[in-house]
Amino acid sequence: MSTEKNSGTKSADSLPLIRIGGSRSSWNLSLRELWQYRELVYFLTWRDIKVRYKQTVLGVAWAVVQPLFIALTLSVFLGKLAKVPSEGVPYPVFAYTAMVPWQLFAHALTEAGNSLVANDRLITKVYFPRLAIPMSAVLAGFVDFVIAFFVLIPFLAVYRIVPTARVLTLPLFVLLTALIGFGASLWLSALNVQYRDVRYTIGFLVQLWFLATPVAYPTSVVPARWRAWYGLNPMVGVIDGFRWSLLGSGEAPGGLLAVSVVAIVLILGSGLYYFRRMEATFADVI
Repeated sequence: MSTEKNSGTKSADSLPLIRIGGSRSSWNLSLRELWQYRELVYFLTWRDIKVRYKQTVLGVAWAVVQPLFIALTLSVFLGKLAKVPSEGVPYPVFAYTAMVPWQLFAHALTEAGNSLVANDRLITKVYFPRLAIPMSAVLAGFVDFVIAFFVLIPFLAVYRIVPTARVLTLPLFVLLTALIGFGASLWLSALNVQYRDVRYTIGFLVQLWFLATPVAYPTSVVPARWRAWYGLNPMVGVIDGFRWSLLGSGEAPGGLLAVSVVAIVLILGSGLYYFRRMEATFADVI
């Protein structure tokens, strides 16, 4: 009996030896490993979506209520009272069109920036690519984006705005928005592990970034000599491009978008480098 039991079990020497350790290079993104854990990214994303709307009265309607009410408030105080120009587009459409990508970016900055600290128990108990956590938080924001975008369609119908062939470039600006939010959230999430007061500055940072982005006003109000520097805010080119592709308003954001793309590459590249550099310390510090 004992002989059969021994023959049916593998010896310790025949089992594979797996070593888990930090990467030797901060530039090694381990994309292959991240792909192997794609199911984990899916379940983390689905979990974030369910937790976000669990036991809420309005549920997914919050994805529409927030940008819609902000756009209407801006329409009253800036569009009607302050007479802020809107590039020949009705101000409610002008403001809400910008709020749709801005909501995706703000969600990524807020939720992904706090994602590592919020998942501290998971990080300290099991190994997996830590990039999966902020990535899933960013992906969860696309649910709100899609819902808010479909509400934009009746806006265009009411004001009789028909998109042109430029709308084919819209996915590019959506992708750039997600990359900005992901890159910035990598910095914030990694810093948040080391310095817990970072979480208190995220909301303040979102407010400042909102004021520095042409959501409530057109880029044309910025003097021409300052626009290249203004484009270093990567959301400038994205918001202008989003409006241009969907509404046909303003000029094609060529030069300004190029500056914003350079800023996106710098933010994303440096964020990935810093995140990977600090990744080995997350389980010890968090």
